[in-house]
Amino acid sequence: MDYTNLGRSGLSVSRLCLGTMNFGPLTPPDEARAIMDHAHELGINFFDTANRYGGGSTPPGQVAGNNQAHAGWTEEIIGEWFASGGGRRERTVLATKLYGAMADWPNEDKLSALNIRRACDASLRRLRTDYIDLYQMHHVDRNTPWDEIWQAMEVLVGQGKILYVGSSNFAAWHIAKANDAAAARGFFGLVSEQSIYNLMTRHIELEVLPAAIDYGVGIIPWSPLQGGLLGGVLRKEREGRRRAGAGARAEIERNRDRLESYEILCEELGAEPGTVALAWLLHQPGVTGPIVGPRTMAQLDDAQLALTLTLDADALKQLDTIFPGYRTAPEHYAW
Repeated sequence: MDYTNLGRSGLSVSRLCLGTMNFGPLTPPDEARAIMDHAHELGINFFDTANRYGGGSTPPGQVAGNNQAHAGWTEEIIGEWFASGGGRRERTVLATKLYGAMADWPNEDKLSALNIRRACDASLRRLRTDYIDLYQMHHVDRNTPWDEIWQAMEVLVGQGKILYVGSSNFAAWHIAKANDAAAARGFFGLVSEQSIYNLMTRHIELEVLPAAIDYGVGIIPWSPLQGGLLGGVLRKEREGRRRAGAGARAEIERNRDRLESYEILCEELGAEPGTVALAWLLHQPGVTGPIVGPRTMAQLDDAQLALTLTLDADALKQLDTIFPGYRTAPEHYAW
């Protein structure tokens, strides 16, 4: 396993981040715990979750553990795994998030000082730990001032409940404003940003990625396979291993030519499409490591192969031709 610092911090994290969103509704607790153990065996020390995870519905034909899906379930599964001992908590850089509503009552969502305090304490209880390594804002809260947000985060740091603060789904100006406000208070500010980023969705190259690099904020890409489209979807269709719903079918048809060219290139490279997509992200400046969200042990094993794949300049150029990206703003659209 390769490791890198999370943004400008001194925290060492694996170049693959284990995403846990499937744990509970799609991956039963016993299998989830086995996947987490295997992640440690592979050297993955960076785990990502959120207080809302676990409340999803179960697709037809699949069994969701003991059928107790609810928001917070994923954190509970991780907490049970930590409680089983064996140094599991000590070996894990734990990241969770807050923002979404956890109950139908005022002040149960977003980033008020009250909700930050309550949400953190609730996550700590579910996770059965006394601290969170990386506490992330799942979305920007346009109605709460940064002085209030940072004051609440400073209190949590002072209490030893969190160590670092990150963001998710922020625009570039949100990153700039947040870190400038933190600096004015003498606070460390954001160390990471989770954004959707993959070969097919490259909008963050315009402003978010340059801002993150300038402020020393590590990028943690989510949806690195664009919902499975970059995982060899056309070949799986031909082999009868994937049945796309109406929405996914439309997306496939809109991108069929590009996906065909991509899968042909992957064959020429001698690598699985999903491996190439993850490896491409690992070659991008400013990227700490993509979030891989396996439903099964086999999917985790497949994901870690990206660490061994080196893409040369010609391969990177061909990928850019198939899936054109963006130059840094304003040069992308102006002189």
